[in-house]
Amino acid sequence: MSEWLVLVLAMAAACAVVLTITVLRERRLSEDDDPSETPDVIEYMTMMVGVVYAIVLGLAIAGVWEARNSAQDVVRAEAQALHEVSERVQAYAPAARDRTREDVNTYVTYVVNKEWPVMLKRGELTDRGAMLLDKVREDLTSYEPRNDHEGQSYQPLLDQIGAADTARNTRAQNAGDTMPGVVWFGLVAGAFVAVGLIFTLQIRRSPRELLLAGLYSALIAFLLFLIWDFNSPFGHEIADTTSPFTDLFAV
Repeated sequence: MSEWLVLVLAMAAACAVVLTITVLRERRLSEDDDPSETPDVIEYMTMMVGVVYAIVLGLAIAGVWEARNSAQDVVRAEAQALHEVSERVQAYAPAARDRTREDVNTYVTYVVNKEWPVMLKRGELTDRGAMLLDKVREDLTSYEPRNDHEGQSYQPLLDQIGAADTARNTRAQNAGDTMPGVVWFGLVAGAFVAVGLIFTLQIRRSPRELLLAGLYSALIAFLLFLIWDFNSPFGHEIADTTSPFTDLFAV
């Protein structure tokens, strides 16, 4: 199911629930009910809960957004390091050069097509990916430079494969969801409380009041969806964050 469709359904469902409750509640009110009798303390509490919940939502959005940006930086660092290895190995002998490039391409292809779905589903990397990266490292470390030109390229190549390994380890550490379950419980419970409190203000079925109630609930649904979407640092689909690999390599 498309994320846009999920967003539309979530916002529509939130509006439908709030408007339905408002209409049903209006029908059950007696004729002598006066909406102006709402105690001031309830209005104050509703305002305070809304402000506190808005701050919590803002912090949550900032946290998952920062985690998503960091994850994208890690992917770019890993892809760029492997690209540098593939380019700088040009200085090596043809056999060693072709073998290293083939192993780099094999690793990248496996990561994008095989490891990425596992990472998104389970929040962990595979042993096969680590073995393929070790094979690239072995190609570089086992080669003996034949002259000064190759010797000058040897250490930079080792530095780049080390950078790729570091980025991979960081990717493994950040593969899981950003927000823990207890935080999600607080966000969802806070949404129910924030929306539920608007009914204490004795809103009526006037178009203006129904519009504001619907927009308020839809906004909260949108912000929760935004947190859910960014909660996975590497996205929900393979194409979300693999572009650094696919841009640099023919995967």
